[in-house]
Amino acid sequence: MKILILNGPNLNMLGKREPHIYGKLSLSDIEETIKNHAKSLGVEVEFFQSNYEGAIVEKIHQAFGNSDGIIINPGAYTHTSIAIRDAFLSVNIPFVEVHLSNVFSRESFRHKSYLSDIAQGVVSGLGQYSYICALNFLINFQNS
Repeated sequence: MKILILNGPNLNMLGKREPHIYGKLSLSDIEETIKNHAKSLGVEVEFFQSNYEGAIVEKIHQAFGNSDGIIINPGAYTHTSIAIRDAFLSVNIPFVEVHLSNVFSRESFRHKSYLSDIAQGVVSGLGQYSYICALNFLINFQNS
């Protein structure tokens, strides 16, 4: 099983950017935790981060036939990107939307997602464990 893990804009700044909201771990710290967990389960993971919407869309397209599932933290694109939504609809790969912070305890504009209604699920507010929960779900979803 192969899972693609996508991270959107500004997530490359984790550990530096608003640590009181997003925590002190860097994106590479989080990726290392995910990689170790996936390895213990016999699952291959691929990581991709971009601040550019088009690059994320292209990576979703490239996942067609190459990934069994996708975990995405779309960052601010959660609330703005019809293009990313359409990319997911075009490839029909099961995916889980994740957020480090609890978006529902934050500004009202963060409460709207263009992806959540087409995602298999949404995990929000659990920090790095949002990714672990999503990974565990996708493994069980694919095996059921």
